[in-house]
Amino acid sequence: MKLATLKDGSRDGQLVVVSRDLTLAHYATGIASRLQQVLDDWGFMSPQLQDLYDAVNTGRARHTFPFDPAMCMAPLPRAYQWADGSAYINHVELVRKARGAEVPESFYTDPLMYQGGSDDFLGPVDDVVVPSEAMGIDFEAEIAVITGDVKMGATPDQALDGIRLVMLANDVSLRNLIPAELAKGFGFFQSKPATAFSPVAVTLDEIGEAWQDGRVHLALQSSWNGRKVGMCDAGPEMTFHFGQLIAHIAKTRNVRAGSIVGSGTVSNKGVEKKDGQMDWPKGYSCIAEKRCIETIQTGAPVTEFMKFGDTIRIEMKGLDGRSLFGAIDQEIVSVNGRPKEAPVSLVKPQTEDAAED
Repeated sequence: MKLATLKDGSRDGQLVVVSRDLTLAHYATGIASRLQQVLDDWGFMSPQLQDLYDAVNTGRARHTFPFDPAMCMAPLPRAYQWADGSAYINHVELVRKARGAEVPESFYTDPLMYQGGSDDFLGPVDDVVVPSEAMGIDFEAEIAVITGDVKMGATPDQALDGIRLVMLANDVSLRNLIPAELAKGFGFFQSKPATAFSPVAVTLDEIGEAWQDGRVHLALQSSWNGRKVGMCDAGPEMTFHFGQLIAHIAKTRNVRAGSIVGSGTVSNKGVEKKDGQMDWPKGYSCIAEKRCIETIQTGAPVTEFMKFGDTIRIEMKGLDGRSLFGAIDQEIVSVNGRPKEAPVSLVKPQTEDAAED
């Protein structure tokens, strides 16, 4: 089934069931008003939602209405936990290589992960509001899962059983704030503003055969200002699958229903051309990675970060060729509103993209 949360003026919105083709919706009020309620009592409520979903798709539901992503909050508008990994080791390798650093051996066996803010998520078409272009505005196209309860000490296979829903994420990064924050030794904070999620979150059966071994084997599309810059394969090169990421969190604590776990930037390895040069035909899922590639190839980055008025669209098509989660489609906007000229620089731009998520 596919679930979304519509804006109603409250903090947690109104839960709806959405048709498979993303054209119709139906309020789930008779079952649950909020997604967290469903996650807390999944065994009892999810079969009821499934029945409603089947009715919507077969035309038997009496009170459907057109589904509008612009009315959506994040599927889970605020969560008990938002933990984002760096599951694609190729991304880490590129970042490290661009600054002449080695990848520690432990990175290949133990996932990188940070804990972000989960009190303020963005809807799929909400503006990304940033104080200054000088902060180095970047998108990050990712996949995320929402969990049920997972016990402390769970194995990766056991953790996979705790996955309830899957969605897309734009883990916005302010790249020029990252080096100074990481230098303090306490990790990301101000450099990671509110994350946006796709219009709907879906159960694993909606992904079908593309869900294998805890990975989504589909292409993640990123379009920046209307130009497709990424068509990255999210499956085979995911070094740590979602079960491993969740088990990493659960090593010393219980993971409670309503936790969101992200994959980190979806990234694919380059291929060697006939002339011996490297090429990245599948593009990139964040600008920092493109800048790292440029640094490796020419010695310096060329591509600039996002400006006010820029747009980013992130989407994934299912095996049937139709949009699986709906699209994240956002514009970068100044805190002073739009349109607006870029404000005076608030931070000194950095020359190093020191982010590995």
